[in-house]
Amino acid sequence: MAFPASPYIDQVDGALRIAGTRVSLDSVVVGFREKESPERIVESFPTLTLAQVYGAIAYYLENQQQVDEYIAEAQRELERTVPPLSEQAPELFARLEAARRQLSLKRA
Repeated sequence: MAFPASPYIDQVDGALRIAGTRVSLDSVVVGFREKESPERIVESFPTLTLAQVYGAIAYYLENQQQVDEYIAEAQRELERTVPPLSEQAPELFARLEAARRQLSLKRA
């Protein structure tokens, strides 16, 4: 899939990254969707500048449908290729589930 050119976004081997970094556009978009401020996103990704984050958000807003489809396809691919933790490490999964249940009981 070809994406519009931008000084803020690089397309490398099919992945969308913030130009000059290894940070994915997805990472910034997820923060933006979760209502994080651009300043908070920079705190999470210190290799980014505030201008890069604003540029990435602008790129997303200008190409929202295409980027949303790209992110959805990446998520589907991940789900197809990476088995769930319950299959990968059943003992670890069981311990995590037991800890989660304990926390739920303590909060109730």
